Amino acid sequence: MTRDQTVLLAVGGLAALCLVLLVAVVRMRAGAVRTAGELDDIRRRLHDLEHETPAPAAAAAPHAPVEFVITDLGEGPPSAPERAHLDGPAFADTVLRETVVKAASLAHGVRRGLAPATRNRIRFEMKQEVRRSRKQRRSDLRAAQHDLRARQRAAPATDREAS
Repeated sequence: MTRDQTVLLAVGGLAALCLVLLVAVVRMRAGAVRTAGELDDIRRRLHDLEHETPAPAAAAAPHAPVEFVITDLGEGPPSAPERAHLDGPAFADTVLRETVVKAASLAHGVRRGLAPATRNRIRFEMKQEVRRSRKQRRSDLRAAQHDLRARQRAAPATDREAS
């Protein structure tokens, strides 16, 4: 590529960029004009609503008197319920029971997770996944090799046409 071609390409690129910017500015200006018109319409509607007189039927409707209901006789705020107090042995018993329940549930989960049936199922699913991934890799490799061969076959034809 010669220097004149490079300069011509750069000037053409700048001209295209200026054209794109000009179109963007025109669109933004049109959007601003449209937005200003909508804003004026909203202001006019707001002014109309502020200065609108209420309908005579709504103004003439009397308000119903409010009735107050006596709910207590001024005894003061209700007292909070008393908290249950556990003595030392009852507290220790409660903590021990919760700990035993948690330990038993953990032991059951571990025992179930390490059961032979669970281990066999996991082993079977792992083998299936390994086989599936190998098959997928072989398929991807075949597709890549096919694509490479097609490109290599097409490359000499394009080289001959360019000459």
